[in-house]
Amino acid sequence: MVGDKFHSQNQILTTDDMTRAENIANANGISNLRLMENAGAAVVKHITSGWTKCSTLVLCGTGNNGGDGFVVARLLRQAGWPVEVGLLGEKKKLVGAPKVMAAKWKGEIKTLSPELLEGMALLVDAVFGTGLNRPLIGNSLKIFQFIAARSIPVVAVDLPSGIDGNTGNILGFAVKCHSTVTFCRPKPAHYLLPGKSYVGELKIADIGISDRVLKNVKTNLYLNTPGGWGISYPTPSAAEHKYNRGHLLVVGGEKMTGAARLAARAAMRSGSGLVSVASPPSAVPIYSLDLSVCLIFGIQKLHDFKSLLQERPMDSALIGPGCGVSLHVRDMVLFLLQQELPIVIDADALSVFAHEKDLLFSAIKRTNVVLTPHTGEFSHLFDIAGDKLKQVRCAAQSSGAVILLKGSDTVISAPDGRIVINANAPPTLATAGSGDVLSGIIASLMGQGVPAFEAACMGAWVHGAAAEEFGLGLVASDIPKMIPTILSRLDTNRKKFETVI
Repeated sequence: MVGDKFHSQNQILTTDDMTRAENIANANGISNLRLMENAGAAVVKHITSGWTKCSTLVLCGTGNNGGDGFVVARLLRQAGWPVEVGLLGEKKKLVGAPKVMAAKWKGEIKTLSPELLEGMALLVDAVFGTGLNRPLIGNSLKIFQFIAARSIPVVAVDLPSGIDGNTGNILGFAVKCHSTVTFCRPKPAHYLLPGKSYVGELKIADIGISDRVLKNVKTNLYLNTPGGWGISYPTPSAAEHKYNRGHLLVVGGEKMTGAARLAARAAMRSGSGLVSVASPPSAVPIYSLDLSVCLIFGIQKLHDFKSLLQERPMDSALIGPGCGVSLHVRDMVLFLLQQELPIVIDADALSVFAHEKDLLFSAIKRTNVVLTPHTGEFSHLFDIAGDKLKQVRCAAQSSGAVILLKGSDTVISAPDGRIVINANAPPTLATAGSGDVLSGIIASLMGQGVPAFEAACMGAWVHGAAAEEFGLGLVASDIPKMIPTILSRLDTNRKKFETVI
């Protein structure tokens, strides 16, 4: 199971998780002062490796993030950098480790104001980090608005100020940073929109909290990487033939045939031994001409669809891309859900249940169902308040299906609470048909015997990697062509994945 297999290095820690990790580290003899010193040193290493000596202002808050900032200022000055410190807040509010680190800074601690920014070539944001839980107001808001109006590069300590560390939401205002140095493990906001757009280049620094400690921080939230499933990706063996490598049924429509054709091509490139397409008879010539390696079947009514599945056993099914919104599509979905085969439900096959979502959810009675909505389709099916992670987790639990909410910050959750963020999707994937390719990859993997959640995780990552491999100018039909390159790379690195699980 993904989640059981993910190494602690794939963990994404919420703010509470990070506090638990620090507390466990403290109990094992690593003090907050040591962690703070290590954090500041990591930021300085990043700065000195990327910039030459320049006038630098370290913006400090009164909490732990500010304590890190005082370390940054001290170490930069020791390295010969011209450094000033501006404090947002009153000195008397510095307590504990931040107070100790402020005392070690031998320079002047000035009150943070717009005037301090004049003549500065670099800013270090150590004001709030992940600790902010309310909108920026008053002087803090004015300061960051002033910074945003200038072109001075900003390095954020842990997280740009003004972003909720657990959700990625902007709390009133935030500044887009050149880079962010976070500690130990990434936080949800580093990968979730809109926060991820403000992070810049992300650096994850070791501050002395061991993997052994982190294994004791129980979390179901992970970054989706091959480290969690790489050794499980199916590859053909010498004894296999096309019928035991997975037979996928793609249900296509009459007019928008391109969607199902993209999905079918992606499935073939993803390892399916055989792909069949069922479509209205009038569209059969189009599918036959384009998909010479697939079997094409004309179906007019639900009876035809049932007969096809009885006569030709399938290992998985995909319904939705280009199907159109109709009662016929709804009835085919409900019939598929009565069968044992794994199913991916996408696009029109989700939209058709916008006003009958309870009918859909009551028909999902097994664990091998994946729903792949975009945000619009998701909002029509689920009325769930809260942040994206909460919404997707609750949607999976309430529907009984694996939910993959598509986007540049795709989130995937299983009904049992496991959840991953997929962060490798390049902006070029914002193109018509890319979602159809994704659903084809996932359905192919399910037909090859991969469980639903794992298939969704694998599919999302391969989809992003294939698009990244192609680069600029991508259209959806380019993605399947790149899949073999990504699969070959996964196969080559299989032994490496075994060492991290």
